Amino acid sequence: MNKRLYNLTVAIPTYNGAPRLPKVLEALRHQINPEKLAWEIIIIDNNSSDETAQVIKDYQSNWAEDFPLEYYFEGQQGLAFARERAIQEAQGTYVAFLDDDNIPAPDWIAAAHQFGINYPQAGAFSGQIHGEFEVQPPENFKQIAPFLAIRQHGSKPFLFDPDNLRLPPGAGLVVRKQAWREAVPSRTKLKGRIGKEIVAGEDYEALLYLHQAGWEIWYNPEMHLNHCIPRQRLEREYLLPLARGIGLATCPLRMINAKTIDKPGIWVKTILGNLRRIIQHRLKYGDRLKSELIPAFQMEFYRGSLMSSFYWLNNLKWGQAGAVDKAEGK
Repeated sequence: MNKRLYNLTVAIPTYNGAPRLPKVLEALRHQINPEKLAWEIIIIDNNSSDETAQVIKDYQSNWAEDFPLEYYFEGQQGLAFARERAIQEAQGTYVAFLDDDNIPAPDWIAAAHQFGINYPQAGAFSGQIHGEFEVQPPENFKQIAPFLAIRQHGSKPFLFDPDNLRLPPGAGLVVRKQAWREAVPSRTKLKGRIGKEIVAGEDYEALLYLHQAGWEIWYNPEMHLNHCIPRQRLEREYLLPLARGIGLATCPLRMINAKTIDKPGIWVKTILGNLRRIIQHRLKYGDRLKSELIPAFQMEFYRGSLMSSFYWLNNLKWGQAGAVDKAEGK
């Protein structure tokens, strides 16, 4: 039986999101839809161990909206796998990704759909992401807010700059499904944070493939959502590993669209540039790095970026070894 086609699919990848999902679903229930768009919601349960499945089942049993709520289980852990599953299951022309702690404004879907129509060369676009904090953020938090997917870039649309890794986060990202299917591999190199594996960057990797295929990446100021930040995400135990993980993706991301002849230079520049940043940062802050959270976060990012060259090289060697084994039938 053929599934119905929709203008837009809202895809919500979630891991143990039972306590957070109801707030997102209620916001989606109250979307303003002046053009009567046909849209759907799909939940991608990324191997949760909590009551996520039951929460969605309870919602479905009382779901009287004219847009469906579907549930899919993706057992392979990692946000990259969950997003790929969402692309496979989505029936919309556009796929709008929400994290399970993203609360969209009432006109978010309408604004997303209209922007896609107005900008037909946009393979992906994102809007304004505002922080909704459980507790007051630390002093100078604005310096690292973008690392927590909090972004406001003003009131005018503009093109992002993929060549310099200036790209939007995956939270609140809207993609043209056909563009993604044609440009993004079903298995990306970066999988997202999984257990002790802390390397991030899976969002940027997908966008770089879209850019390579000729699609534009845009900022749409008319799309607003709130990103709920609980207390623990403002503590050192969470923030410093986050900074390292984002930093570790630096070199692998720069290599994706680089010409082979340019890769040695990128590798060296990544090392030297981050060594310089680490030394300057140490000279500037000294022992304050032990007590001040924001400078410590920045230092961890520089360290992760430095190590990203060796992380990329190590993975390149493993990839070449695997290719040789495959060719020899091992």
